[in-house]
Amino acid sequence: MELMEIFGHLGEAEQTAADPNLTGGDLTFGDNNESDEVSLEGLQDELEHLQGQKMVSNILGQGSQLREYARDVEEKLRLVELESIQDYMKESDNLVSLHAQIRECDTILTQMETLLGGFQADLGSISSEIKSLQEQSMSMGVKLKNRRAAELKLARFIEEVVVSPNMIDTIVDGEVNEEYLRVLQVLSKKLQFLTDNTVLKDSAAMKDVIPELEKLRVKAVSKIREFLMQKLYALRRPKTNIQILQQNVLLKYKYAATFLHDHGREVYPEIRAAYVDTMNKVLSAHFRSYIQALERLQLDIVTRNDLLGVEDAVTRGSGLFSRAKEPLKNRSAVFALGDRASVLKDVDEPAIIPHIAEASNIRFPYEVLFRSLHKLLMDTATSEYLFCSSFFGDDTIFNDIFSGPFGVINEHLNAVLPNSFDAIGLMLMVRLTYHHQLVMSRRRVPCLDSYFDKLNLLIWPRFKLVFDMHLTSLRSANVRTLWEDDVRPHYVTRRYAEFAASLLQLNKDYGDGQVLDLNLERLRVAVDDLLVKLARMFRKQKQQTIFLINNYDMVLAVLKETGNEGGKTQQQFEDLLKSSSTVFVEEELREYFEKLIAFVKTRAGEDAGASNPQPITLEEVEPLVKDFAVRWKGAIEVMHKDVITSFSNFVCGMEILRAALTQLLLYYTRLSDCLKRVTGAADLGKDVVSISTIMYEIKKYSRTF
Repeated sequence: MELMEIFGHLGEAEQTAADPNLTGGDLTFGDNNESDEVSLEGLQDELEHLQGQKMVSNILGQGSQLREYARDVEEKLRLVELESIQDYMKESDNLVSLHAQIRECDTILTQMETLLGGFQADLGSISSEIKSLQEQSMSMGVKLKNRRAAELKLARFIEEVVVSPNMIDTIVDGEVNEEYLRVLQVLSKKLQFLTDNTVLKDSAAMKDVIPELEKLRVKAVSKIREFLMQKLYALRRPKTNIQILQQNVLLKYKYAATFLHDHGREVYPEIRAAYVDTMNKVLSAHFRSYIQALERLQLDIVTRNDLLGVEDAVTRGSGLFSRAKEPLKNRSAVFALGDRASVLKDVDEPAIIPHIAEASNIRFPYEVLFRSLHKLLMDTATSEYLFCSSFFGDDTIFNDIFSGPFGVINEHLNAVLPNSFDAIGLMLMVRLTYHHQLVMSRRRVPCLDSYFDKLNLLIWPRFKLVFDMHLTSLRSANVRTLWEDDVRPHYVTRRYAEFAASLLQLNKDYGDGQVLDLNLERLRVAVDDLLVKLARMFRKQKQQTIFLINNYDMVLAVLKETGNEGGKTQQQFEDLLKSSSTVFVEEELREYFEKLIAFVKTRAGEDAGASNPQPITLEEVEPLVKDFAVRWKGAIEVMHKDVITSFSNFVCGMEILRAALTQLLLYYTRLSDCLKRVTGAADLGKDVVSISTIMYEIKKYSRTF
């Protein structure tokens, strides 16, 4: 019954397929006489081929009939088929449900296809609408941008051309103050707008506004001119602090000058010229009065007669100096640098206040006044340069302003330098100028560069002229007038030593050393020639040598006292001292041991180096040995006293005495070596002085220094 109900729900095709009677009939292998004959051809070959298979072997081995076996197989297949049909029938509900679901899905998909097709058509329509809206949006954006640009230009135009009543009242009736300057800036923008937009001048609005703006410009220029002129006249008042007025007043209203420069070209040159004329006259008067005050503080140290090779006024008993007011204590500064070099360390110190120094009765060498003058110049020039750059926006105005002060200073220098014979002071001024240039370079203010270059061109030639005067004085010196019967250092040598040491000290760490070194070499040759001429005035050769040694030693002592490396000059004097000391040692020893030295230099050398030397006999050496044994201690004592009295520098005398005694020891050592080769020299044993004894005596005298 259940099976029939199931088949009732199936279609005709499904029922036919599910009928076991219908399907099972096809699987029957019964005796069917109508079936075709089965061909057994080739069966034997297949059996032999399949003989190795287990199932076939079992079948053949059991002897079963093939038909029976086939029936069994057929029966099993039928059972399997029935089981499969049963399983299919069990799942028939699911299959029917699946079939229904498939049909329902197919219906839904058909509806979706229809709906999506409609959507596709709608999207196409919307796309065309969006494209149209996009084009309209772009068009509206361009129109909006153009309208905004036009609005901005129109607003700017209105803002630039409209003149408010407040602006008119301020410019016409207001006082020049900070508020006035702010209104001027607004007016300047409007005037500049008119200048930059010439195309708009033909518009009706511009034609109405231009006359009003021009009236305001004329009125503003007039008021500013009057205001600035009053401030400039204030600069001319006596005892006015110019820098305070510039910083606190003029710079506060510097935009007024800027406005005149931009919109008052007919008035600006007048203001500029008035400022230049005012500051030129004021600064010129200030520098002139300051220079006059400094001149009252000047201490004259050197005159035209203070040269290296002239006779000393003190020794002559008459004055060579044109200014008797100069105290004698300052005479040491004529050729020595001394404390004058301190002015180079005071470059940044404030300028001298003349009335304070004059009240204290203080006097200064000219290089100190030179430093003070240029310190004031640098400070004033720096302030004025920066003010002009800020107030006028033009630093070229500086040269017009300072043409007067430069003229006053140049007039002063042209009066002072030709009458200056102070080479040390001139060199100090050269170094001060170099330091002043460094100061202005650190300030980054180039306004005095050309002035300092011209200043160097004034000072250097004057220094060279004065230096050549010293050189000429040495070359043309009167030896008979200068000579003194004294072996101690000559005053000309001390002058030269101090002068050379001063220049070497001032030449240290500067780039013009080669020029100065060349001139110092010329000066050294000249003083050396003069010393040789003075030495020849002594009758005895020994005195001549002592004189040269004392002078050379003093030059070296002065050069070393300055703490500088004398360089080539010091080396040359050391060589001269060494050669003169060698000459003195030989002369001193020859005075007391002439025969001994002659024997050693002739016979000892002959015995040592000749091919056929003459044998030295006892008669030759015996007198020398006995004479030395008797006189050597006394001679050394006399040499000691002679050195003490001859040389002003005990250290130098000690070195010379030590060299003399060492040379004597060498001579006697060579004599002792000769004695070893002399027949019968053993008999002189009691007269032969041992080397150790002589060395002990040398050490004893060396300790006395």
